[in-house]
Amino acid sequence: MNTMLALTLRKQLRVCGWVAACAMAATTLGAQLVTPRISSEITSSEQTTLKGSLHPLAKAQFDSGRVPGATKLNGISIVFSRSAAQEADLKALIAQQQNPASPLFHKWLTPDEFAARYGMASSDLEKVQNWLLQQGFSIDSVARSRDAIRFSGTSAQVERAFSTQMHFFQVEGKRHFAPSTDLSIPAAIGSSIAAVRNLNDFRPRPMHVRSASRSAKPAYTYYGSDSNQHVAFAPGDIAVAYGLKTLSQQGYTGAGQSIAVLGQSAIQTSDITNFQDAAGLNEKLPTLVLVPTTGTSTLQADGDEGESDLDLEWSSATAPGADILFVYTGGDSNAGVFDSLIYAVEQNLAPIITLSYGSCETALDQADLNTMEPKLEEGESQGQTIIASSGDSGSTACYGYTGTTDGGTTFTTAMDEALAVNYPASSEYVTGVGGTEITAANDQVGTYWASAPSSNTITLTSALSHIPEVAWNDDGMTNCATYDACMSSTGGGISALISRPTWQTGVSGIPAGTKRLVPDVSLYASPNYPGYLYCTSDQSDWSTNQQGSCGSAEFYDPNSFDFTIAGGTSFAAPIFAGMVAVINQKMEYTGGQGLINPTLYSMAADPTTYGSAFYDITSGTSLGTAGVGNECLAGTSYCSSTGKSEYPTTTGYDEATGLGSVNLVNLIDTWTPPTAVATLIGTSTTITANNASPNAGATVIFTITVTASDGATTPTGNVALSIDGGGTADYSNNGTTATVALTASSVAGTATATYQTSFSTAGTHQIVATFPGISSSLAISVGVVQVAVGTTSSGSGTFTLAATNVTVSQGSSGSSTVTITSANSYSGTVDLSMSTTSSSLINYGCYDVNNTPVTANKTATATLTLYTSESDCSTAAVTKGAALHTFAKVGTKRIASSNGSPALQKVLPLSAAALAGVLFFGIRRRRVSKWWTMLSGFVLLGVLSLAVGCGSSSTTSTSNNYVAKGTYTLTLIGVDSTTSSITAQTTFTLTVD
Repeated sequence: MNTMLALTLRKQLRVCGWVAACAMAATTLGAQLVTPRISSEITSSEQTTLKGSLHPLAKAQFDSGRVPGATKLNGISIVFSRSAAQEADLKALIAQQQNPASPLFHKWLTPDEFAARYGMASSDLEKVQNWLLQQGFSIDSVARSRDAIRFSGTSAQVERAFSTQMHFFQVEGKRHFAPSTDLSIPAAIGSSIAAVRNLNDFRPRPMHVRSASRSAKPAYTYYGSDSNQHVAFAPGDIAVAYGLKTLSQQGYTGAGQSIAVLGQSAIQTSDITNFQDAAGLNEKLPTLVLVPTTGTSTLQADGDEGESDLDLEWSSATAPGADILFVYTGGDSNAGVFDSLIYAVEQNLAPIITLSYGSCETALDQADLNTMEPKLEEGESQGQTIIASSGDSGSTACYGYTGTTDGGTTFTTAMDEALAVNYPASSEYVTGVGGTEITAANDQVGTYWASAPSSNTITLTSALSHIPEVAWNDDGMTNCATYDACMSSTGGGISALISRPTWQTGVSGIPAGTKRLVPDVSLYASPNYPGYLYCTSDQSDWSTNQQGSCGSAEFYDPNSFDFTIAGGTSFAAPIFAGMVAVINQKMEYTGGQGLINPTLYSMAADPTTYGSAFYDITSGTSLGTAGVGNECLAGTSYCSSTGKSEYPTTTGYDEATGLGSVNLVNLIDTWTPPTAVATLIGTSTTITANNASPNAGATVIFTITVTASDGATTPTGNVALSIDGGGTADYSNNGTTATVALTASSVAGTATATYQTSFSTAGTHQIVATFPGISSSLAISVGVVQVAVGTTSSGSGTFTLAATNVTVSQGSSGSSTVTITSANSYSGTVDLSMSTTSSSLINYGCYDVNNTPVTANKTATATLTLYTSESDCSTAAVTKGAALHTFAKVGTKRIASSNGSPALQKVLPLSAAALAGVLFFGIRRRRVSKWWTMLSGFVLLGVLSLAVGCGSSSTTSTSNNYVAKGTYTLTLIGVDSTTSSITAQTTFTLTVD
C-alpha cells in the first residue's frame, strides 16, 4: 500500500470512530446496535447491475459524445438502503409519534439519534470507503445520517468503478452529462445500495409561470392610465383572503417557528428587502445556508434566481414572525435543489421545509426516487413538515419537461400528452400544494376589491374578503405561442410510482385505487387571474422591455414603471408553509408536527369541519372558456387528440385542487391540540465565529448560545456540532463532528459553550449546532454559521475582475455581481475594495463585499452591495440591522477617495479622521483583519486616478443625507491577500435615481 493511500485510510478511520460512537448511542433510544450487513469482501471482479440507474433522458438519440476521462465529477454519493427490520421499526415509530394517545407523541428524533438507529454499521461504512479509495476516488464526507458516502473523482474513474461510460446528451438545446448505461456495483454490496447519485446534471425545474396574457399590473389596486382598475395579489390581500390578518391581530405570525426555503441558485438580498419595503413589512433577511461541498455561491439564470426570490418573499410575508433559512446549492451541484432537501433533512435545519421544484415522474431519475423517499421519511421522524408545489402543466406534467415546447423530441408525443404528476409533491411524506384562480368577473374592482381612492393611487391591501376560487386552468390562451403561455394549469392526478397512503381516505370524491393522489390542498396560483407581485433581479422573469424590478418602497421599476408578476404553484407552496408556521405557533408545536396530511384528511372527513375549514373547489374556468379541472385545453398541438384528459373538479376531493383551499381561522380552531403530552418550552440556538474570514490553518473560536423561550429554564447537557455536513476530507476538525457541554450563563434561561478548530482548505465552511432538547421540558433547536476560509496564494499567475452595473433609487441599496477569473493557475484569496472621486459617495455612501477565494483556473463570484443612505452606513444603523438579521451590513466599508484624501469626517472627529486617513487611505472598515495587506496594495497602486464621477452627477447630498442623484463610475480593486503585486481592477457604474 502506498504512503498516500495509507494516510487517507487512517483519515477515514477517524470518521469511522465517530460512526461507532453514534452506533453505541443507539442503546439510549431503546434500539439495538445496528447489525453489519456486508459479510464478504468487496471486489470489482464480482458485480451486479444496479437496476434503474440509467436516467430516462439519457437516450441514444440525444448522445453527443463521450465525456473526457479527466473531467472532475464532484459530490457523487453512494446511498444505502435501510434493512427490512430498520424500515419496519421506523414506520412503527412514526405511527407512535403521530398518535396523540402514545407516550411517544411528538417525541421527535435528533439527526444523531436517527443515524444511530437507522444508519449503516461502522464496519460496513469502512468497507465501502476502502473500496472507493481503491478505485482512486477521494472521500468528501460520510452523511450525518450514516446512509450515504459522498466522494469525488474523474469520469474515467467512474467508468472503471461502475462499468459504464459517461456521455454528453443534447436535450432541448442544452448539453447534459450522464452514464450511458445502467451502473454495475460489487455484488457484495448489491443488496445494501439504494442508489449512486449525482452522476448526471438533470435538475428539477422551478414551478412558477410568468404572466403572459396581460401587461404587468401591480399587486394591489391601481387606477391605470387606460382608465381601468386592475388587481393582483400583494401580501395584504392574501392575509385578508385566507384569514391570516385575523390571526396576526391575535398575535399569531409564526413567531418562534422557522421555515427552510430550498433553492438551487444564490440570490441578491436587495430583492428581498425591496419586496418587504414595498409590502410595508419589517425588513428581515433570511439566513443563507450554502450546502457544503456543492461549490461556491452562484447566481443561476433561467428562473432559478427568480424562484428563490419569490419563495423567500412570500413565505416571509405569510409568516412575518418566523425565521427563514435559505438552503441552496453552489455552482458545482449536479442535483440542485434535491441536494438542498437532503441537507435540510440531515441537519434538521427547520421544522418546516418548502420547495417549489419538481420532476415529472416519467423523467424522474430512479436514483433520486430511491434516495428521496427514505430521506423524506427521515424528515417525518424528526418532526419536519415538508411542502412541495404540485406543478403548473395541468394533468400532463411531462409535456415540455425541459420548460420549452417539446413536440415529442424528449419523449414520444404519447408520453408528453400522457397523464402524469410531479415529484416530490407525489411523495407520501410530502404535502402537495396545487393552484386555484379567481374568475374573470371577480378580477376587476367590485364586490371583493376596494376601489383606489383616486387616479394613479396605490393601496397595499385592497381585497375585502375571501374571493371565490375555481380550479386554475389558463391553458390555450389567445394566440399562445410558447409553452409557458399555452400550458398554464394546476398540476395534479394519480402517481405512477407512490402507493396510496393509509391517510388518503374517508373524504367524498376520493376515487378507488392503489396510488397516491395529488395535490392535497390548493391556493391561488394563476399568473393571470390575478397573479402575484414579487421582486427579482432574474431578468428571465421580466416582461419585454422591462428595465428593473421594484424600487425604493415601490412594487415597480422606477425607470420603466414595470411590475414583475407571475403565478404558479411556486407561490402556493411557500404561502402554505407560512400558514403551517402560524398553526405551529398557535398549537405550541415548538418542535414541529411532522407530516400534516393525516390531520388534514381526518378533518376533511368530517362534513361539518370540511364545510367550515376548507373552501371546496367545485368548478373552473379557462379565461372565460368553459372548462373545469386541470384537463389540457391548449389544443391538439399540446393535448391528446384521442379524447379528453382528466381531471374535473368535484364535490369534496378532486385531483385538480385536492381538498380545496383553506379558511385558516376555522382550520386552526379545529386543529388537534397537543393534549397528550406537556407542551415543550421552545429554545433557540445561535452559533457565532470570532473570525468570519480566517486564513487556512488559523484557529477559529465558535460560541454557541442556547436560550429558553420562557426566560427562566436553563438549558443543560450537550450540543452536537456537524462540520461541513457531518464529514469531509478535512480531518483537522476531529472527524468533522463534535460534542460540547453547555454551561449556564449569567443571563437567566441561557447557556453557552465554545468550540475551537481550524480549516485546512479554502472556501465556505459551515457548522450546524444542534441542541437536542430535554425530553421532559425543552424543545430541539438548531443554529448555523459559515466562515469563508481564504485560499493560500500560489504567488504566481494573475486574475481579472468584472462587475455588473447597478441602478438604485435614492436612499436605497443595490447589488453588483463581481466575477473573479483565475489566469495562469493563480489561486488565492482576493481582497476587494473600491474608490471614487465623488464627495457625495464618500460622505453618504458605503458598500459591503466579502474577500473571495479563487481556485486555480476557475471563476469565483461575490456580491457587492452598495448603500446610498448615510443612515444605512452609520454604526447605529449597522447595529440595528444586525438585530434584524441584515448581517450583510456588518463589515460595511466606506468608499475610498481616489485622490487619497480622508473620507471619514462625517463619522469621526477631525483628528481621528486624519489618523484613519493615514492608515487606511480613506477606507473605513468595520472589520479590519488583513489591513496591512490592503495598505500595501494601495501603496502599490499609488495615487492613480481610479474613478471619475460622470458630469451629470451632483456632489451635494440631499437633506436626508442621501447620495445625490446621478451616475457614478466606481473602481473596484482586487489584491491577493498575500502577494500584493498580484492585483487587478475594473470599473462599473452606479446610477442613483
